[in-house]
Amino acid sequence: MNTKLNWEGIYPAVLTPFTKEGNIDFEMFAKNTEAQIEAGVHGIILAGTLGEASALETEEKFELLKYAKKITAGRIPVILNLSENTTKNAINFAKKAKELDADGLMLLPPMRYKADSREVVEYFKAVATATDLPILIYNNPVDYGIYVTLDMFEELIAYPTIQAVKESTRDLANVTRMINRFGKRIKILGGVDTICLETLILGADGLVAGLVDAFPNETMAMYNHAKAGNYDKAVTIYRWFMPLLELDIHPKLIQYIKLAATAEGISNPYVRAPRLELQGEEAEKINTIIADGIANRPSLD
Repeated sequence: MNTKLNWEGIYPAVLTPFTKEGNIDFEMFAKNTEAQIEAGVHGIILAGTLGEASALETEEKFELLKYAKKITAGRIPVILNLSENTTKNAINFAKKAKELDADGLMLLPPMRYKADSREVVEYFKAVATATDLPILIYNNPVDYGIYVTLDMFEELIAYPTIQAVKESTRDLANVTRMINRFGKRIKILGGVDTICLETLILGADGLVAGLVDAFPNETMAMYNHAKAGNYDKAVTIYRWFMPLLELDIHPKLIQYIKLAATAEGISNPYVRAPRLELQGEEAEKINTIIADGIANRPSLD
C-alpha cells in the first residue's frame, strides 16, 4: 500500500541497527520506528548516510524496505535512499524500489565520480523518467562534492517526479533563493541539524533530521512550536538540543547518534567495519554530552 507523500514535516534519516555479530537487528529497527511514529513524524528515510548505506548490501536495503513497509502498515510514508555509482544501476534500483512498494526515493548524485553539472542533471533525469515514485534530491556539496545549483533545478522541474530537495548546502540563504525562484514547485526539507530551526523559520517545509533518531519527541515539539509561531518555545528546545545536534556534523555521526539512541533505549551501538565503536576519551566525551542532554531535558509544552 502506497502512502501519499506531501514532503512536509519531519523525516528521520533512520539508523540501521546491527547485532553484535553484524547482522541487521530488525527487532531494534522496529522499536526505533515505533518511537518515531508515536512522536508524530511524517515519514522515514531508509539507508541514508545515518542508515550506513555505504556498509549495506543492495539486497539488505530492499530487505529493510520490505520490513519497514510491513511494520509501518501505511501509517507513514517509507522513502528509500538511492546512492548508486552508475545510471544503469540507479534505474534498476528505482524500479525495484517501486516493485517493493516504496513511497518515494531520496536521490543522490553519482557516488564515485565527481560528475559535472550536465552529467548530474542527466543522471537525475534518467532516474526521474524511469519511475513514477516521488523524488527528493539530496543537495549536499559539503560531503559529496557536488552542488546542485538553481540553474540545474531549473532543468529538473520539468520532471514531475522530482518534487523536493534535502537542502544540505549549509548556506541558509539558499532556502530563500529556492523559494524566490521556484515558489512551492520544489518542497524544501532542511538537511543539517545545527541550522534546522533557522531553516524552518525561513520557510522550509520540513526537515530530514538526524538526532530525531534518538530524540523524536523533542524534535517534534521544536518543529510543532516553530510551525505554530511559538518561536520562544522552539528556541528554548533548540538551545538545549544544540550540543546534541552538533553530533550530526562529524565524520563519526553514525557512532555518535547510535550512542545517543542507545542511551534512550531505541538503538544499540554496533556499527559495521571499517567504522568502529568508540573507545577511551572519545567515548567518554560523547557519552557525557548525551548524558548531560538527557539530564537537562526542557519542557516540551
